[in-house]
Amino acid sequence: MTVMYSDLNIPYMLNKEDKKTKRGPFTVRDIVLVGMMCALLEGVKFALQSIPNVELVTFLIIMFSMYLGAKSLVAVWAFVGIECVIWGLGLWSIMYVYIWPILVMLTIIIHKYTEDKWAYVVLSTVFGLLFGALCTIPYFFVGGVNTAIAWWIAGIPYDILHGISNGVLMFVLFTPVNKVFRRLYLKEFS
Repeated sequence: MTVMYSDLNIPYMLNKEDKKTKRGPFTVRDIVLVGMMCALLEGVKFALQSIPNVELVTFLIIMFSMYLGAKSLVAVWAFVGIECVIWGLGLWSIMYVYIWPILVMLTIIIHKYTEDKWAYVVLSTVFGLLFGALCTIPYFFVGGVNTAIAWWIAGIPYDILHGISNGVLMFVLFTPVNKVFRRLYLKEFS
């Protein structure tokens, strides 16, 4: 049985069989996962905020992207929204809107070809090293090329620390966390 929403002219399936085949892009499970992912991202960011450029956000986004693919973009943008609510808006807000989705997309691409731990160690290390360079894009528009380059050069020591810590965290945590994610993923979809 199909009922039409009069204003939107969208069919809504009432039959249980039809509900299974005609699903929207997000299920209730997906919405719960996005909420849990946001909470986890925000929690680890808060827990490590006193240590400069040592963070688990990169690690978690890579892990989420490996198993949830493009759906993890919703969690990333929700995380950015929560960060903006907590810390207010600034140039960093613009950076976060495109930097974290770049990581999601790179992870999805790499995951198509390999699940090798070293590929993700390299990805997280290079991402940390290039984080400051990726952040310079808004500064090109605000202060020009000289401002962007000066801002990036001033942050290189932090980018080095960021890259090294990302690589070490990925090296140490990838195998155990991947086993847990794989077990949960296989349990859910078996």
